[in-house]
This record gives sequence, C-alpha cells and structure tokens, in this order.
Amino acid sequence: MTATTAPTTPAPVLPPLRIGKHVVESPVVLAPMAGITNRAFRRLCREYGAAGLEAGGASGATSLYVAEMVTSRALVERTPETMRLISHDPQEQPRSVQLYSVDPATAGLAARMLVTEDRADHIDLNFGCPVPKVTRKGGGSALPWKTDLFRGIVRAVVREAAPYDVPVTVKMRIGIDADHVTYLDAGRIAEAEGVSAVALHGRTAAQSYSGTADWEAIARLKEAVTTVPVLGNGDIWSAEDALEMVRRTGCDGVVVGRGCLGRPWLFTDLAAAFAGSDYRVEPGLREVTSVLRRHAEYLVDFYDGDELRGCRDIRKHIAWYLKGFPAGSTVRNQLALVDSLAALDDLVATMDLDAPWPGEPAEGPRGRAGSPRVVALPENWLLSRELDDAQRAQVAQAELSVSGG
Repeated sequence: MTATTAPTTPAPVLPPLRIGKHVVESPVVLAPMAGITNRAFRRLCREYGAAGLEAGGASGATSLYVAEMVTSRALVERTPETMRLISHDPQEQPRSVQLYSVDPATAGLAARMLVTEDRADHIDLNFGCPVPKVTRKGGGSALPWKTDLFRGIVRAVVREAAPYDVPVTVKMRIGIDADHVTYLDAGRIAEAEGVSAVALHGRTAAQSYSGTADWEAIARLKEAVTTVPVLGNGDIWSAEDALEMVRRTGCDGVVVGRGCLGRPWLFTDLAAAFAGSDYRVEPGLREVTSVLRRHAEYLVDFYDGDELRGCRDIRKHIAWYLKGFPAGSTVRNQLALVDSLAALDDLVATMDLDAPWPGEPAEGPRGRAGSPRVVALPENWLLSRELDDAQRAQVAQAELSVSGG
C-alpha cells in the first residue's frame, strides 16, 4: 500500500458517529447496493480499512457496512437467497441489514425475526430505491409520499427492535420528483417514531443517479432533524468530496455508494480524512489485481464454493477495478467473460502489473448515471398523500411481486 504523503495526526474532523448503542469510530456508512454489498464485498472493505491502520493511517474497519436490501416478505418466508443475503462474517460487527417493505405488518414481522433470532445489530429501512419495479408498487422512494404508510412501517420496525436495543435507521431520497418532495416530512416523522439516524441521498427518484446531488437538501434536513444524526449521501467519489459535504451541510457522517465500486480502499481514505490525516491509498495495478482476485475468492466462498457463480459475479466489478489503468480492450473483454479463478489468474498475468496508480483517470464517478425519467407509480398515487382503497389493496400484494422480481 502506498500513500501520497506521510501520515499525520491532527484533530479529527468529525467525532465518532453514534447510532443507538453503536459507536462508529469512522463516521462512514457503506450504502446498501443490490448485487454489490454482499458479505464478500463487505469483508474486503473491512480488511482494507484495517490495513490502513497498520500502514499508519486511520482505520476504516470501524465504518458501518450495510448488507444489500432484502424484502421483508422474502425474509419472513425465509427464501434461501434472502437468508444468504443477510449472512455476516463471524467478526462483522455491528451486523447491519436493510429491509424493504410496503406493509407495516410484514415489516414488523421481519424485524421481529431479525432481533429475536439475533441476526442483526442494526436495521436500516429502504425508502430511497428509484428502480421502477419497486416504485411502481409504491415502494422505495415512492413510499414516503404516503405519510401514514411511511409512519406505520417505521413505527412497526422500531417497536419490534427497541426491546432488543437494536437501532433502526432510515435511508431516503428528496422525493419522487421536484413537485413531490417528501424528505423533510419523512425525516421529522422518522425522528418522532424513534429512529437512531436518517440518511438522505440528495436526488429525487426522477433523477435516478443522473445530474448532481443536491447537498443543500442535506443541510436543510440537518436543520429539521435535531435529535438524531443526519447522514449525507450522493456524489462522494473521494475523501475530499466527503470533507466538502460535511463542510457544506453540517451532516454527522456520510453514506458512500457508487464511489467505492472497484475501490474498497476508499474507506481507508475516508477514515484518514475524518481523522484529519492526508493519508491516501494509491495502489498500482499489481495491488489492484490482487484485491480483485481476493474479491473473487470471497465471492466463491459466499456462494458456498460455486466457482462459476462467484466468477460470474466478479465480472461486473472488473471495469470498476481497472478504471484508468492501461489494461487494453482485449484483456478487459476477456475478463468480462471469466468463468474460473484459474482463468482470472491467467488473464491478470498478461497485464503490465508494474503500472502505477494512474491518478486522475482512476478518479471520479463510477457506475451508471442513467438519465432523468418519469417515475413509475401505482395508479393515482400522487392524487393524495393518503392511500385509497385500491392502493391499499395494491400495496398488500406489492412486496410479493418485488420479492419474486
């Protein structure tokens, strides 16, 4: 591991983040991302964070790493894949699970299962997903528009989790679109219902991941929610971005999503930055491919030794790992078809592993930005902030279809 300068130890930029009983020394949260933040990726991020401490920096191992979203219905039904998704390493603490739900009763049952069976130390609620198959059922970033439904889900989960001292948090977006903004109401409701923190992605559902995140909305939420931490999310591509978000918004910590794709060492940089250090990781291609290989191994383990499935999963990460490096289109294309660890090793061996960190070409946005769109919603969803009878019937079936979708 290499760094731009020698580590320094000035005063921390932010104090540790407190989420209920948990003290997160580095005030950074890994955003739950479907198909990404499984046990394998979280392990990699924690290990890299610990390596930062060994190298004289700060530890990113103490950040909060949230598992990818699972639906409450699928969890209650104990579908095998959902049970895999909520699995954690023995040393992973706190164990964090994100729930999606459109029904307070099912959300409560899922939370009860997690806490009574000691499967989670922290529950996050998803009210930010902009994916059409979710929003057209009234879920994700569409749901806070219906204030009573939102309140009911939050209340049910907090009620089940509180006796076990398991904190509940909420992650949301600004609203459905510029004309249907929900985040201030949702933040106040969540605070009143007893959540331990609220996180805001500074985009609407209509924006998806396009354009620029509105950090000023995070500042306004911080002004509105005063008794629990407010976390900012959106367009954090570097440690410097995180520092700037805190400076501009006053948020208590940051949530990082696409910025860490193919770059688990970002959590080391963030921990250093918040500790007041200018320590930064700048790995050469040899180290990056070594991390890529370890990620693939962890995925094979995650899939119970199924090497083909693990290698299929690593394919989507390859372009992110190699961003900015002179890998060549032929090798990149072959890596995108890799079907075994041996094939991965053979292809990596053909690359110039002495290539240094490329600097600016490796920085900046990662993942698909997409473009603005009209949000798919249930019929007449925007006519009122209350559910009508037809909508009530529709959301009763929504979770089942999202679980199977």
